[in-house]
Amino acid sequence: MPLSTEERQSFLAEPHIGALSVESGEADRGPLTVPVWYGYEPGGELWFTTERDSRKARLIAAAGRFSLMVDRLTPTVRYVSVEGEVISIEPATDEEKRAMVDRYLPPEAAQAYRANVEPTFGPQVTIRLRPRRWLSADMGPGE
Repeated sequence: MPLSTEERQSFLAEPHIGALSVESGEADRGPLTVPVWYGYEPGGELWFTTERDSRKARLIAAAGRFSLMVDRLTPTVRYVSVEGEVISIEPATDEEKRAMVDRYLPPEAAQAYRANVEPTFGPQVTIRLRPRRWLSADMGPGE
């Protein structure tokens, strides 16, 4: 059963791991599909940070759009897929990077991540998408 607008936006706002897909731009290859941490508030823009020179960032800049799908398996199989145009690619701020890490990791793990993982990244950008098309379903009985 498809989710209502409120249900799909609420589900997307939860901290799931997203599967991001973007055209590879190569005739002999399918789209690039990779896992990402993302941020979203109902009614707003979807955003994530990535290394400025990553393949993902270059392909998104060239395509001007991407899709993101999130799902869960319990208590019911549920998914939301959103697609739309990129509205900005800008240098990531410390606040954005901090918010993303805090969204996905508990405090001790976030501290270790900042100390040991973040320093290994090159310059980062924040990519923002305006959701235009949605697909969603809950394939189980009501909760």
